[in-house]
Amino acid sequence: MSKAVATSELLLSVRDLCIRFTNKNSESGFELKHIAFQLHRSETLGIVGESGSGKSITSLALMGLLKSIGAKIVGGSVDFHQNGKAIDLIKLDEQSYRKLRGAKISMIFQEPMTSLNPSLTCGFQVAEILKNHRTGQFDCKQKVLDLFRQVKLPRVEDIYQSYPHQLSGGQRQRVIIAIAIACNPDMIIADEPTTALDVTVQQAILELLKELQQQHQMGLIFISHDLGVIGQIADKVLVMQKGRVVEYGQVDEILNAPKENYTKALIACRPKLENNPRRLPTVESFEEGKPELEIVQASVPVIYDIPLLEINNLKTYFGSTSGFLRKHKEEVRAVDDVSFQVFKGETLGLVGESGCGKSTLGRSIVRLINPTSGQVIYKGREISKLSATELRALRKSMQIIFQDPFSSLNPRQTIGDLIMEPIRVHRTRKTKKAVTDYAEHLLVRVGLDKSHFYRYPHEFSGGQRQRIGIARALALQPEFIICDESVSALDVSVQAQVLNLLNDIKEEFKLTYIFISHDLTVVKYFSDRVAVMKNGRFEEINTADLIYANPQSAYTQKLIQANLG
Repeated sequence: MSKAVATSELLLSVRDLCIRFTNKNSESGFELKHIAFQLHRSETLGIVGESGSGKSITSLALMGLLKSIGAKIVGGSVDFHQNGKAIDLIKLDEQSYRKLRGAKISMIFQEPMTSLNPSLTCGFQVAEILKNHRTGQFDCKQKVLDLFRQVKLPRVEDIYQSYPHQLSGGQRQRVIIAIAIACNPDMIIADEPTTALDVTVQQAILELLKELQQQHQMGLIFISHDLGVIGQIADKVLVMQKGRVVEYGQVDEILNAPKENYTKALIACRPKLENNPRRLPTVESFEEGKPELEIVQASVPVIYDIPLLEINNLKTYFGSTSGFLRKHKEEVRAVDDVSFQVFKGETLGLVGESGCGKSTLGRSIVRLINPTSGQVIYKGREISKLSATELRALRKSMQIIFQDPFSSLNPRQTIGDLIMEPIRVHRTRKTKKAVTDYAEHLLVRVGLDKSHFYRYPHEFSGGQRQRIGIARALALQPEFIICDESVSALDVSVQAQVLNLLNDIKEEFKLTYIFISHDLTVVKYFSDRVAVMKNGRFEEINTADLIYANPQSAYTQKLIQANLG
């Protein structure tokens, strides 16, 4: 991806910025200290670090939105340069800031579904910012349609009248970008705009942002936890950890010759398509001075003989409506005549873009969704013919780990109760003490502490919640687990920890996995075989190494190319 050449015109200068959180008027908790960087016109600055490093807080400070999260600036300066004059953003009142937001400084947020108003059409929401900031006579609808074409949305007239839930994730992100560029701002802050997107959609969004930047000569601050993405788009990079700047400089210099262990760890903990280590390095291993992990004995080879799971001609169809008054019925073939086998001790990776049917297939296998037709045979028993009572008993052997642990964990239950609940329901432990002891054992086994037993899900980070989801899935000592996008929204460092954990417990508990992801790099690292899925069907299925070395499908080649950037 070609990068824009920055002009000498300075847009933003941040010096010695210090931010502190406040609680009931007393200063406490997390702090950002001595943040400093510059941004020039047509330049892209990448800000990278783990969750909690201070990336998003820095962006909110630039937008004047710290008050909404209970924080304040306690030192430093933020100079925004306009027409040869420097405006210290820290000293602006709210009314003055409103004139800048959207017009001169815009922001693209991570999750477009929460950024867009679900009760308003996409066209109305883009038109709203134009009416607020632009003066003079202009055709508002035509301008919105032109913006939709600029961000390469299809069927612009339809999308103008559509609501956010009717669009795909990539389309919603393009609507947010249209809002951001509507008033031709001088600077855009993109806060994790591609984190949860497919690699192909991510690549398209990155290319779009660079193209728009070159057209409008904007300064771009691109925030991410993935140095691979930063390497594709940024000219300079600022590495942050725990509210401090770790490294700052030209992106090529820092990626090719990082000075700090933290930066080295962020680069190393991302799986690589070219090699397949038994374990991934983590930030902790680098901080402890042990980046080279000892060789772990290879797992027992999978015996491709009698399948643990056999899928024959599985179909899962849904009915949908479209057209005027939504009377016209259409059939959505989410899973369309799929057949495959999974063998004991194997990890079968399932990869494809959003909407290809991966998650529907996983849910159909364990009958969270009832398939339309076909066979699901587990250890010789056809699941589709089991009664509710028989299926409930079988669920002890088959579990699922969901993508978003926060929505899959009951916020009203403590972590201990969440892990103990399936044990109590299935009565796999005889005494209350035995149930509690085993739940505490699982907490410790997934890398948490016994003291977490009485806490609630909202008190944990995303990576910790995912570990809780894993502990809950292990509670009934299953033989087979479906991991449905279970690491896709995690930082690369936390992702490495969870992948190592899943590998460890696979050996310890003798597990078999179906591992679902849109990221071929992660799937190749984690899987023995890989099935590539598109439009409800399998494009190809083969060993992970052969899929990468010799892809038979043009679609697989496209996925590999997107992963290579």
